[in-house]
Amino acid sequence: KFLNKVMQETNTPTLKELSIRLNLNYSTLKNYYSEKRLLPLDLFEDLCTIQNINKPITKILDENWGKSKGGKKYKNPK
Repeated sequence: KFLNKVMQETNTPTLKELSIRLNLNYSTLKNYYSEKRLLPLDLFEDLCTIQNINKPITKILDENWGKSKGGKKYKNPK
Protein backbone atom coordinates (compact mmCIF):
# COMPACT_ATOMS: atom_id res chain seq x y z
CA LYS A 1 0.00 0.00 0.00
CA PHE A 2 2.84 2.36 0.86
CA LEU A 3 4.61 1.97 -2.48
CA ASN A 4 1.28 2.27 -4.32
CA LYS A 5 0.74 5.59 -2.56
CA VAL A 6 4.25 6.73 -3.50
CA MET A 7 3.61 5.78 -7.12
CA GLN A 8 0.29 7.60 -7.12
CA GLU A 9 1.68 10.74 -5.48
CA THR A 10 4.70 10.91 -7.81
CA ASN A 11 2.54 10.22 -10.85
CA THR A 12 4.63 7.16 -11.67
CA PRO A 13 2.56 4.58 -13.57
CA THR A 14 4.86 1.55 -13.23
CA LEU A 15 7.34 0.01 -10.84
CA LYS A 16 9.91 0.06 -13.63
CA GLU A 17 9.66 3.83 -13.92
CA LEU A 18 9.75 4.23 -10.13
CA SER A 19 12.92 2.12 -9.97
CA ILE A 20 14.53 4.41 -12.54
CA ARG A 21 13.51 7.54 -10.63
CA LEU A 22 14.80 6.11 -7.35
CA ASN A 23 17.94 4.69 -8.98
CA LEU A 24 17.09 1.23 -7.60
CA ASN A 25 17.39 -2.13 -9.27
CA TYR A 26 13.98 -3.10 -10.66
CA SER A 27 14.02 -6.61 -9.19
CA THR A 28 14.92 -5.21 -5.75
CA LEU A 29 12.00 -2.79 -5.91
CA LYS A 30 9.72 -5.64 -7.03
CA ASN A 31 10.81 -7.62 -3.96
CA TYR A 32 9.97 -4.65 -1.72
CA TYR A 33 6.64 -4.21 -3.50
CA SER A 34 5.66 -7.87 -3.14
CA GLU A 35 6.91 -7.83 0.47
CA LYS A 36 9.45 -10.58 -0.16
CA ARG A 37 12.02 -8.24 1.35
CA LEU A 38 11.62 -5.50 3.93
CA LEU A 39 12.02 -1.89 2.91
CA PRO A 40 15.26 -0.45 4.34
CA LEU A 41 14.72 2.32 6.86
CA ASP A 42 16.77 4.89 4.92
CA LEU A 43 14.79 4.28 1.72
CA PHE A 44 11.52 4.41 3.65
CA GLU A 45 12.50 7.74 5.25
CA ASP A 46 13.55 9.15 1.86
CA LEU A 47 10.21 8.18 0.33
CA CYS A 48 8.35 9.72 3.27
CA THR A 49 10.34 12.94 2.87
CA ILE A 50 9.64 13.10 -0.85
CA GLN A 51 5.91 12.64 -0.26
CA ASN A 52 5.57 14.64 2.99
CA ILE A 53 4.10 11.53 4.61
CA ASN A 54 4.09 11.16 8.36
CA LYS A 55 6.05 8.05 9.20
CA PRO A 56 3.55 5.45 10.40
CA ILE A 57 6.27 3.20 11.80
CA THR A 58 4.93 0.71 14.30
CA LYS A 59 8.02 -1.45 14.60
CA ILE A 60 11.62 -1.28 13.45
CA LEU A 61 13.39 -4.60 13.19
CA ASP A 62 17.04 -5.06 14.10
CA GLU A 63 19.32 -5.60 11.08
CA ASN A 64 20.00 -9.19 12.10
CA TRP A 65 16.46 -10.14 13.09
CA GLY A 66 16.32 -13.01 10.60
CA LYS A 67 19.65 -14.46 11.66
CA SER A 68 18.71 -14.45 15.32
CA LYS A 69 15.31 -15.99 14.53
CA GLY A 70 16.96 -18.74 12.49
CA GLY A 71 19.51 -19.38 15.20
CA LYS A 72 16.80 -19.81 17.82
CA LYS A 73 14.92 -22.26 15.57
CA TYR A 74 18.03 -24.30 14.99
CA LYS A 75 19.02 -24.28 18.65
CA ASN A 76 15.55 -25.38 19.79
CA PRO A 77 14.08 -27.50 16.95
CA LYS A 78 10.47 -28.51 17.39
